[in-house]
Amino acid sequence: MSYKPTIGLEIHAELKTKSKMFCDCRNEPHGEEPNIHICPVCLAHPGTLPRVNEEAVNYVLKIGKAVGGKLATYSEFDRKNYFYPDIPKAYQISQYAYPFVSGGNYAGVELTRIHLEEDTARSQHSGEHSIVDFNRAGVPLMELVTEPVIHDASSAVHFAKELQLLLRTLEISDANMELGEMRVEANISVSETDTLGTKVEVKNLNSFKAVEQAIEYEINRQINEPNIVSETRGWDEQKSRTFSQRSKETAEDYRYFPDPDIPKYDLDNSRVSEIKVKLPQEIRAELESWSIRDNQIENFLYEPELRDFFYATVNYLDNTEAKKLAANYLTSDVLGLLESNSLDLNNAPQFAKLITMANTGTINSRIAKDLLKEAVFDGLNPEKLATERNLLQSNDTEALLPIVQAIIAANPTVVADYQAGKESAIQYLVGQGMKETKGSANPTTLKEILEGELGK
Repeated sequence: MSYKPTIGLEIHAELKTKSKMFCDCRNEPHGEEPNIHICPVCLAHPGTLPRVNEEAVNYVLKIGKAVGGKLATYSEFDRKNYFYPDIPKAYQISQYAYPFVSGGNYAGVELTRIHLEEDTARSQHSGEHSIVDFNRAGVPLMELVTEPVIHDASSAVHFAKELQLLLRTLEISDANMELGEMRVEANISVSETDTLGTKVEVKNLNSFKAVEQAIEYEINRQINEPNIVSETRGWDEQKSRTFSQRSKETAEDYRYFPDPDIPKYDLDNSRVSEIKVKLPQEIRAELESWSIRDNQIENFLYEPELRDFFYATVNYLDNTEAKKLAANYLTSDVLGLLESNSLDLNNAPQFAKLITMANTGTINSRIAKDLLKEAVFDGLNPEKLATERNLLQSNDTEALLPIVQAIIAANPTVVADYQAGKESAIQYLVGQGMKETKGSANPTTLKEILEGELGK
């Protein structure tokens, strides 16, 4: 007997605005101490009024444009009513009838809607006691809902990964699943026909591995168990199985109605037209045209700060070789410095000068690495540093010729090996020249002089 699984995803992502969705509290849900980024608004004290974070609205419109969705000309916020300790108002401010984005398609998956809401507080349970941290209460939360057009677990994971990459590329969310910044819920049904089966929602999927395993488990469960009921289930990481939590709610259960404290939105075309997006595939194609390696492209896609600095740098570089060299240094040496130090990338002009000097042979690669930190993070002029420290490579053939002749005279065995056909022997002589000049000689120039002298 053939069964057809059908999957729709609901994905929440915390937006990285400076402040929360409806108040001025800092958007730091993972604050070092609980309940320090809170105020009467996010604690729902009587008489407080919400004020919409326009940066969060722009972020949702931005991703809506990226996925080709229809951006609303009219929108409003609604109250989603339910009681739980992490919802101090006994309702969540969300969107129901008029989301900011409708439709769209991304990574081959049709989308239903994208709307904006506030995150809940974080509950922690220990035995018979529960405590609540309100640092997360009111954090801007984007919810994206797909159409039920996915039919296997691997495709669901692929879409979730592509969405995570898009969120990071657009710099609107870090979308770290392990921190709860991106949460996936899967609606799964199995049927023997094209008619959809009984829908079961699986919540609390906090890793791509969990998404794949939970969907695969639930498909098998629905195939093998009789009398599947519509319900919400959780995922038990230890036992690798879903478990029943509660019956599935409907929109009527939440008693949505427009929030009377928040003005309606009439979005004009000028606001929408000002939104600019650059998709991951567009960035990838551009970097490939500059012959940047695949692993480096992935670094730039997943590290927005590094990517922005690279683009700022290439504005000062006029050839592909220099851009490739900049990518090499950024994805190795600079990235290593960032990971081991608390540093800021903000000196692209000086980094570009350093790359140009290395690319043209004005300094060698060793000197470039030595000057890297001062140029990139301290903003010091590498040309001035190299001149003051006598680090500029010498291309002066007349000055280097006596040094080369002395090296040839001092190494007769190596010279004989080279002249007997061992071409690699010349690298030893070049190394001796670099040692003699304390790294100031251009190795290419040294090699050319050596080849000329040994060919006589």
